[in-house]
Amino acid sequence: MKKSIVWLASYPKSGNTWTRVFLANYLMNAKEPVPINEVHRLGMGDSIAKTYHMVAGRKIDVKNIELTLKLRDKVLRGIVGNNADINFVKTHNIRKVARGVPLIPEQYTKSAIYILRNPLDMVLSYARHYSASVEEAVMRIGREDNGNAPDEKTVAQYLGKWSDHVDSWTKNPPFPLLTIRYEDLLAEPEKNFTKVLEHIGVPVDQDRLNRAVEFSSFKALSEQEKKTGFVEKPKQAEKFFNKGQSGQWKEDLSEELIQKIKRDHGNVMKRFGYLS
Repeated sequence: MKKSIVWLASYPKSGNTWTRVFLANYLMNAKEPVPINEVHRLGMGDSIAKTYHMVAGRKIDVKNIELTLKLRDKVLRGIVGNNADINFVKTHNIRKVARGVPLIPEQYTKSAIYILRNPLDMVLSYARHYSASVEEAVMRIGREDNGNAPDEKTVAQYLGKWSDHVDSWTKNPPFPLLTIRYEDLLAEPEKNFTKVLEHIGVPVDQDRLNRAVEFSSFKALSEQEKKTGFVEKPKQAEKFFNKGQSGQWKEDLSEELIQKIKRDHGNVMKRFGYLS
């Protein structure tokens, strides 16, 4: 069985979907923007409930955490079983063991791309996405037991504390890893998406790259979402694609919350240049 999974990993609201849309446009060599609701054709998520029903051979209770964890290995084996060289899999899971089950097993993993975002900005998007207050979002991303509860579309996701999540993926991974900051993708998309393509071993064609960057810009994605909606948008969120910017925290976060985030995550923020 091939080690073929390339994880597209991140904490929620850190640029994972944006990266997937770019890859879809580049790899499909699109001459017009790939519809955002077809991005799943490029790869799948590791927490899609219908995949767990499928491998179980019946409709299961996704709230049964023990059962979904038990089925996880079968789900991942099903992905690598197609014998492709690369299978992209989106994940928000921390790279740890949950109730004895490794969430990101090495035996199926070819490599990973980890996208991280300044938590001072990420938490604002996180609050909007989950229809939570900013105060609640700051508290959640500082909790070791933070996660996404199962619903009819997804099984439980294990996030943990933001800084623990980053460390779990970026400290001594047992497979090749590319770490990309959201802010660098925003500032220099061509340069940084080139790193993504080089990491997965895809030749870089400049015209194709420019087109894919243009088709996956936040302006283009917002316009698509306005016209067609986006299947990955949670019911409670107003929209999935917002402005795609950095530095908004300077206007929207209170000093008290800024200090709490720095206390909770300061060491990792320093490591990635978010704190001097």
